[in-house]
Amino acid sequence: MGKYLIIIGLAFLLMGLIIHFNPNWQIGKLPGDIAIKKENFQLYIPITTSLLISLLLSLVIYFINRFS
Repeated sequence: MGKYLIIIGLAFLLMGLIIHFNPNWQIGKLPGDIAIKKENFQLYIPITTSLLISLLLSLVIYFINRFS
């Protein structure tokens, strides 16, 4: 269990460094994400972002299971 937590922590650290040092790269503003803005109402549905994060996490878990 500790090994998995370390790997997940390193993945979050890597993502944080990428976002910090490259401010133009914004996750959550991808094509396919739905944003509805009206006078007193905002709705944001990150469909593409959710799919991308799910795919990346699935790949990380696959490789962890494959090589451990």
